[in-house]
Amino acid sequence: MKIKRNGSDPSAKGPPDYFTGTVRIDAPFSGTAPARVGGATVTFEPAARTAWHTHPLGQTLIVLAGSGRAQREGGPVEEIRAGDIIWFEPGEKHWHGASATTAMTHIAIAEALDGKVVDWMEKVTDEQYQG
Repeated sequence: MKIKRNGSDPSAKGPPDYFTGTVRIDAPFSGTAPARVGGATVTFEPAARTAWHTHPLGQTLIVLAGSGRAQREGGPVEEIRAGDIIWFEPGEKHWHGASATTAMTHIAIAEALDGKVVDWMEKVTDEQYQG
């Protein structure tokens, strides 16, 4: 058993190449091989969001607080709220973030395939974000 204590890693800013707005990443975790799971708690300030991206083995989001938005390519912008669990299929192009007026915190969980967890793409435009 391994216990990773809250606060044992400092908070990190979401890199501007992959995020729009103010994003904080806390408590990153990963399994020990042969496990491939990893993730983090991510907080988005109002209107902050990820860039478009995919995950080779899919991604699960568990919304802990606030309200947000998520969209898969070709689909509508969906409202997400505390308590919601969102699944993106392997290779499904998508983005997620806070609503325009409320912050949102989620746990993001994904598995690595051949050492790769995510493929980042272009940023989500304001028009795409607004739906």
